[in-house]
Amino acid sequence: MAVTLKNKAELDKMRHAGRIVGDCHVLLRDAVRRGVTTSQLDRLVHDYIVKQGGVPSFLGYPGPTPYPAATCISINDEIVHGIPGPRKLRDGDIVSIDIGVIWEGYHGDSAWTYAVGTVSPAARQLMEVTEQTLYHALEFACAGARLSDISHAIQSYAEERGCGVIRKYISHGVGRALHEDPQIRNYGEPGKGMRLQPGMTFAIEPMITNGHYDTRELADGWTVVTLDGSLAAHFEHTIAITQSGGPEILTLQD
Repeated sequence: MAVTLKNKAELDKMRHAGRIVGDCHVLLRDAVRRGVTTSQLDRLVHDYIVKQGGVPSFLGYPGPTPYPAATCISINDEIVHGIPGPRKLRDGDIVSIDIGVIWEGYHGDSAWTYAVGTVSPAARQLMEVTEQTLYHALEFACAGARLSDISHAIQSYAEERGCGVIRKYISHGVGRALHEDPQIRNYGEPGKGMRLQPGMTFAIEPMITNGHYDTRELADGWTVVTLDGSLAAHFEHTIAITQSGGPEILTLQD
């Protein structure tokens, strides 16, 4: 496992990429509404990234076929990697939108889940628990901690609140590549794995359901859904481990 420590110049590039990602999510707060199509949301994000001088990280990403969009937009029981298209959002949907940006060769990566109109109490609770799970996990992303302390924080916080933690898709290192070492499971025992050092950069992304954690992939080769049809939410920040205190969040909104 080759984990790269980022220097100040590299972190500055990641901060800039992260700022563009955060700004995209701010734009989406008003854009996510009943009747809009997922392709319209993708175009909004794509055009903003390009206007800021960035490059969409996901567009053309290798897979069963090159990924065709700037965003991954996943609705209701879709967990990750939903492909934007003509589908219109409906009142009561929850929509997870994952965005990556490259700035001068370095990535920022963040996902957020949005409510369309009035959502059910169960959907609202799932969104709240997933966002809280992310921020709880970040409390353990500090120099000297073990990698699996983050994993355990995600699993324990979500499961104590009656939610399922997706096993197959994980958090990860990020920097010059969108996916770098280390791979960070969103579950597991604490106190294992490497010690965190200043300059490490991670994308921490709990994917949580209000049902079971089993998944299946759709025929498009990208979209992943819950096997039992339960709702899924996805919150993610790119962070940097600092010398002291908590992590620096590189994809802050506002």
